Amino acid sequence: MAETNEAWFERASRVLPGGVDSPVRSFASVGGTPYTVASGAGATVTDVEGTVYLDYVQSYGASLLGHADPMVVRTIESVAKTGTTFGAPTRDETLLAEAITERVTGLEQVRFVSSGTEAAMSAVRLARGATGRSTIVKFDGCYHGHADSLLTASGSGVLTLRLPGSAGVPEGAVRDTIVAPYNVVPSLGEDVACVIVEPVAANMGLVAPAKGFLEGLRRECDRIGALLVFDEVITGFRLAPTTASELVGVVPDLWCLGKVIGGGMPVGAFGGTRAVMGELAPRGAVYQAGTLSGNPVAMAAGRCVLEQATADRYEALADRVARLADGLEAALLDVGFAACAPRHGTLASLFVGSGSQRLAAPRDLEQARAINGSGRYAGLFHELLARGVAFAPGAYEVLFCSFAHDDAAISRTIDAAHEAATALRAHDG
Repeated sequence: MAETNEAWFERASRVLPGGVDSPVRSFASVGGTPYTVASGAGATVTDVEGTVYLDYVQSYGASLLGHADPMVVRTIESVAKTGTTFGAPTRDETLLAEAITERVTGLEQVRFVSSGTEAAMSAVRLARGATGRSTIVKFDGCYHGHADSLLTASGSGVLTLRLPGSAGVPEGAVRDTIVAPYNVVPSLGEDVACVIVEPVAANMGLVAPAKGFLEGLRRECDRIGALLVFDEVITGFRLAPTTASELVGVVPDLWCLGKVIGGGMPVGAFGGTRAVMGELAPRGAVYQAGTLSGNPVAMAAGRCVLEQATADRYEALADRVARLADGLEAALLDVGFAACAPRHGTLASLFVGSGSQRLAAPRDLEQARAINGSGRYAGLFHELLARGVAFAPGAYEVLFCSFAHDDAAISRTIDAAHEAATALRAHDG
């Protein structure tokens, strides 16, 4: 078989629905054929044709250190030689749990699972069991995985593919789910078990919390006895050596974690106080289980990442992300594109709209949709890809820089963005 992206995608499409194992990997919203990755190293990936891309997908945030970090690879090799799964307690899960709880105020116990979806689904079940209530509140544009009760009005791939939710989710599954606009504190009824929120929204592009929003959610949950759940699958240990809760000064009752804490291996976790977590089986009545939960390879890889994720490295990364965001925005505005590149610490995203002015950063999904409705992201995506820079194939994802993205990578990306926008402007006539 020819080693081309087209040939591999055609082959994949015969045995994988849509040719992919996750909709966000498809090029459905931008057009064209996805590249098939053969390898990754640091800030780059190489496809089956040998083309090297500066990678701002980084497994949608899981690769904080960059691809194939040597210390992580050595750790995985060492642990795998002793066995990859046992269905029994291991030292590695305890060591990673200790590393996580030591860093996060209020987080006393965690339970590991295999994905962010499992973490959010389990946290909601725990909240319902602990409170004896059924209603949950989520926010428009926030993505908490693909569990039925949380998929309604989601961000990420659901937005990218212009889906209102998902076929196969019965009306009863979302009957107890209330959806509120992000950055607006809702008035809660006493039937609410929990409010689940991304403390920094990163699945409708980057939308930062407005002043007082998270504090208001904390007060409203306390008023009626509901639990506050922070979905930090993306933000946990991505923004800082701890969670976003530490940065914003609001302590939730439950956290959902994933991505970074697995060192590139499949992982998820949810946690909270000993009192709340004590509601879980085997001590409590809320059942949750998983054959591969606490997988020793993932646990060791995650701990290796956290050991290398020092405060000075986050500070340096935040500086580079600021330079990237400012540079992308300036490059597009210089050519006459309407754009904004909001950032929050080590996270940023790029919005490209109609007109030629600097855009205000969106505060909610409605504003994000209004910008992305221009459809201009797709053209920019392909022009960047042609210049060896890979953003996510969807306008509602954020840009993930790793510690491996150095100053040269940032400069190259900004230059490529200016060239890409200039080419699009010339094509528009």
